[in-house]
Amino acid sequence: MTLDTALTTCRLRAIEPSDVDMLYIWENDPAVWRVSGTTAPLSYQRIAQFVEEQSYDLYATRQMRLIVECDGRAVGTLDIVEFDPQHLRFGIGILIYDTTERGKGYAHAAIEAIKSYARNTLGLKQIWASIAEDNAPSIALFEGCGFELCGRRKSWLRHHDRYIDQLEYQCLL
Repeated sequence: MTLDTALTTCRLRAIEPSDVDMLYIWENDPAVWRVSGTTAPLSYQRIAQFVEEQSYDLYATRQMRLIVECDGRAVGTLDIVEFDPQHLRFGIGILIYDTTERGKGYAHAAIEAIKSYARNTLGLKQIWASIAEDNAPSIALFEGCGFELCGRRKSWLRHHDRYIDQLEYQCLL
């Protein structure tokens, strides 16, 4: 799939109750815990409760989880975090869960969609992302979407028996 195709076939959508089974599998995959910040499995009931209670009032909750959907099927999630209506910014995190679906332009398309939403719907000034320095695919993704390196937190993330830097990226809209 080309990037142009991904840009026209991918969209962001709200989490639906029918996503609980999929989210249960995704959230309990230890292979992705390092980037999601998860340290223990989540119960099916807790995930179902999260989906049921998910509020799409960004001004009230300051966060939002969206499903990345391409060609009618869910391939990942995009999280909005630390929404700041005073300074007109929020952070994002994205994960395409199925490793066979990575590298097809889905994450790029989702980031472009959230940039458009942030700029055109919310009137935001910027979006930021924090990325582990050893996550080369994410660094390339965000730089390819117009994000610029703006900072480094030294020895910020513990990974097994070592510490690595966290890179801070931002995109002015």
